Amino acid sequence: MPPSSPTSPSSPSVGRRTVLGAAAAAVPVLAGAAAPAGAATGRRRSPRALPGGGDLGPNVLVFDPSTPGIQAELDEVFAKQESAQFGSGRYALLFKPGTYHGLNAQIGFYTSIAGLGLSPDDTTINGDVTVDAGWFNGNATQNFWRSAENLALVPVNGSNRWAVAQAAPFRRMHVRGGLDLAPSGYGWASGGYIADSRVDGQVGPYSQQQWYTRDSVVGSWLNGVWNMVFSGVQGAPAQGFPNPVYTTLDTTPVSREKPFLYLSGSEFRVFLPEKRTNARGVTWGNGTPRGTSLPLSRFYVAKPGVSAATLNQALAQGLHLLLTPGVYHVDRPIRVDRPNTVVLGLGYATLVPDNGTTVLKVADVDGVRLAGFLVDAGPVNSRTLLEIGPAGAAKNHSANPTTVQDVFVRIGGAGAGKATTSMVINNRHTIVDHTWVWRADHGTGVGWETNRADYGVVVNGDDVLCTGLFVEHFNKYDVQWNGQRGRTVFFQNEKAYDAPNQAAVQNGSVKGYAAYKVGDHVTAHEGWGLGSYCYYNVDPGIVQHHGFSAPDRPGVRFHDLLVVSLGGNGRYEHVINETGAPTSGTSTTPSTVVSYP
Repeated sequence: MPPSSPTSPSSPSVGRRTVLGAAAAAVPVLAGAAAPAGAATGRRRSPRALPGGGDLGPNVLVFDPSTPGIQAELDEVFAKQESAQFGSGRYALLFKPGTYHGLNAQIGFYTSIAGLGLSPDDTTINGDVTVDAGWFNGNATQNFWRSAENLALVPVNGSNRWAVAQAAPFRRMHVRGGLDLAPSGYGWASGGYIADSRVDGQVGPYSQQQWYTRDSVVGSWLNGVWNMVFSGVQGAPAQGFPNPVYTTLDTTPVSREKPFLYLSGSEFRVFLPEKRTNARGVTWGNGTPRGTSLPLSRFYVAKPGVSAATLNQALAQGLHLLLTPGVYHVDRPIRVDRPNTVVLGLGYATLVPDNGTTVLKVADVDGVRLAGFLVDAGPVNSRTLLEIGPAGAAKNHSANPTTVQDVFVRIGGAGAGKATTSMVINNRHTIVDHTWVWRADHGTGVGWETNRADYGVVVNGDDVLCTGLFVEHFNKYDVQWNGQRGRTVFFQNEKAYDAPNQAAVQNGSVKGYAAYKVGDHVTAHEGWGLGSYCYYNVDPGIVQHHGFSAPDRPGVRFHDLLVVSLGGNGRYEHVINETGAPTSGTSTTPSTVVSYP
């Protein structure tokens, strides 16, 4: 589809998601292999212990206010990454506490920018951290895989532009002005996510189709297109769905902010924010944030080229993992078996499975934190890519849950990739806080069977909470929820564009697989602000019976649902089960259900 026509701020377009595709040096592995057998005894010596800490590698750029040529370095990274949608470059731009002047940090693909203070206000940029869409003719729907974190901004012209789509979190930021979420020219946009942030002025979504904001403070919020969801946000607009399109929860049921790297004097540490219940507003700004921290010496600082065996040895030693920017191939699962283990990626560190393995498995233990990395399926089908807990996990983790934050999954796009199920959640009380699980609809290695992936997220564990759940284009169910007492605050979905015909998506007697399926045996489940869109561009005559499917029970409840047919390419007969009007024509007008049952 061509880019949308520009619109004025006072009349933002109801944008449609585009389907057009855009067209580190190896580091020696740290010692970790088993030593040769002893000559005299024939006994094999234990592997040499791996060191903790160390440098962060060549693709982590650390600045302080006295660093010369900062703008030139930022521009150099952006030139490499602006249009490198499926490239291998990965970068983290880190700013030591202090005040910086006259910078415009343009953020491209696989680039993270962050401050190194305990509070965003410790690191102030008098300037901008910018995402725009010049590389894609003013269309921001493919501005994926980039992030901003832990900075205070004083925008040059009073408002900072952050025109992003999926997998582009804006966390722990303080904008001393306004925040503009649309590209210049107000073309299409399809994001996005804000958490633990304060925007003193107005947030202007303009053409953004949907957005989720959690535990933040905003001066005001300008408009909405289809689905704007807020939980725990001071200054959020009042509940109004479907007109205006606001779903507003006063608090977030449970949240625990993402771990982050910071400097204590000259020492790098990782801060681990504490869990909050019924959270509202930011975690910072009133003294030292609540939580604990770990020195970098407690982490194995991994570089691209390291083996999965070495990563597992580090974990077995009791070290945490810090994945520096780059692409990592693993020939066996990374096994997180110890309670309270942290696996933290910088600069969109990317894990790729070889020979159809699972990339990472978490045991049925308390307090694991997974954050800030991308899992990219390999050409040999993986049964699963990410497993949070073993099958049958049953321990109570309510006091100290596993958190999965800014962990993204991709099948195809960068090359051929297959996975039967992308993410399986078996552990009870797991919190998934912002994920994009994506079967690629453009790029290379894309086709109905070429990047086959039947299921996006499967939830088997009880008491799981998802805040900011983006899952798109799977061959069957995008989300299948089998656990009891599950909750989702904000869901964004597109059905697979490339289904060849109705028979390919026929689900027994049901036309099409629901985007979000709650298991027939489930007695308690709740969701707020959920949307599913279809754009069947191969066979526009395909019919989806509904976007959402759930058992009809009093304990299974949904609030503020919508389905949209993009330009009439495909059609929904209902929103959820047999409820909700069909979508019709080419008007791209949502069909909505405010409350179900």
